[in-house]
Amino acid sequence: MRGMRVHLSPIMFALAIAIIPAAVAAQTDKKADVTGKWLFTVNTDAGSGTPTVTLKQQGDSITGHYSSQTFGEADFKGTVKEQKISFSFRVDMQGTAVSVTYAGTVEGNDAMKGTVDFGGMGGGTFTAKRQSVP
Repeated sequence: MRGMRVHLSPIMFALAIAIIPAAVAAQTDKKADVTGKWLFTVNTDAGSGTPTVTLKQQGDSITGHYSSQTFGEADFKGTVKEQKISFSFRVDMQGTAVSVTYAGTVEGNDAMKGTVDFGGMGGGTFTAKRQSVP
């Protein structure tokens, strides 16, 4: 048995050395780049909407512009960490200031999905497809 361990250790070491670069490359591939114009489809108990969201990413930070018939126009800031995205902005809902928060997952290069929260007054789900890249 002892002789067998000596022979396995170099093999295991070689396998580990071969796997490490692949694991590092896989982690690098996981970093999302969401810069571009996105069409969101939002579904709530109160109905659905299709806002347009323009995102600009620098590192883990994003800035953007939200445009919809329901909430109008709003600029925002948020974050993207690996495949997770979140951003929020304030809107006026019938005289009440409400914080709208989107949180989700980037799926591939041109898709996202997640949830939207309307300041604890309701919520829903969203999917998004990238329309263009600047």
